[in-house]
Amino acid sequence: MKFDFDELVDRRNSNSVKWNRYNSDVIPLWVADMDFRSPKPIVEALRRALDHGVFGYPGDAPSLRAAVAARMDKLYGWKVDPDWVVSTTGLVSGFNAAAAAVCKPGEGYLIQPPVYMPFNDLDAHLGLVRQEAPLEEGRAGGAPTYSINWDVFSAAFGSRGARSSMFLLCDPHNPVGIAWDRATQRRMAEIAVESGAVIVSDEIHAELLLDGEAHVPLASLDPAFAARSVTLVSPSKTFNIAGLFCGFAIIPNAEIRSAFAQAQARMTLHVSSLSLVAAEEALSGSCDEWLAEALAYLRANRDFALEFIGKRMPEIGAMRPDATHLMWLDCRRLGVEAPADFFLREAKVALNEGAAFGTGGAGFARLNFACPRSLLAEGLERMARALEGR
Repeated sequence: MKFDFDELVDRRNSNSVKWNRYNSDVIPLWVADMDFRSPKPIVEALRRALDHGVFGYPGDAPSLRAAVAARMDKLYGWKVDPDWVVSTTGLVSGFNAAAAAVCKPGEGYLIQPPVYMPFNDLDAHLGLVRQEAPLEEGRAGGAPTYSINWDVFSAAFGSRGARSSMFLLCDPHNPVGIAWDRATQRRMAEIAVESGAVIVSDEIHAELLLDGEAHVPLASLDPAFAARSVTLVSPSKTFNIAGLFCGFAIIPNAEIRSAFAQAQARMTLHVSSLSLVAAEEALSGSCDEWLAEALAYLRANRDFALEFIGKRMPEIGAMRPDATHLMWLDCRRLGVEAPADFFLREAKVALNEGAAFGTGGAGFARLNFACPRSLLAEGLERMARALEGR
């Protein structure tokens, strides 16, 4: 490999929440950023901006919007007008702004838990009604599987006495790692559009498919879907620049796009000039060789973790993710109420508690395997010893 993903970078000397939340004897396999150095072209682009030495207010550069559109075309053949692109301070800000744009207080938004933690908070933040269509759990070889129960999904629109104004989709799904296939995407979109909801699709992990498949943006499947959609994308997870806080909303519908921009203005969300520099470089293609090797490394880490857990911790059901660098662990057979708390206390390994992902998450934990293999191996070894020592 040209790039050294085995390098142990000392992140405790940075302001990393992942590494500084817990004591120095804890291995952090929780927050969803990578422990790999970001690609050199991004670092060099930032260095050039620093050497320029002037950091005034940034504008929404046409070249950056064009770069987003060009990447959508290159990766997916999706023809995006650069005027559809609005920069955001990240995808969490993006779907909060989208909810504020398309939902009125007291209206509903639909999610599919267990799902990325901030999806569960929009009701409290914006005075909305959270409507849920929980993923249906199955089993395969001792590990959980998930699918959509279409009766449950359809019935969730308009539930709890509220009009469903937004369907908030996670694709690929965090934490379970599913990359939804086209037929599933199309059926979800048809039901959402028929119900009158705007589809807000969080596609932040779109470039982290692990087995060579290509992601399909939901809005690209049909002009009718595009006209009722906000697609959220970002180079942040792909190229490990999450801390720079930059993402993009692709909104073909001019009315929705205007409402989104107004919501961002009310929330005073402004993307920093350095994050825009990094994003434009990331989107340019200069880092794609790094990405290809990173994906191969992540795939090997995933397979290593699955094999280790199967041999040393068979009581844990580890779901094989199609995408992301996150693994969903079914720890219900361990007989502990909060598995992440157990492994933090007994193994000095930090995971995300499954209950934080909402309905259906209790008894699970999420593990981030985007780290040097030696660190992952040590973390898993500690977890196995903790279980063997009970």
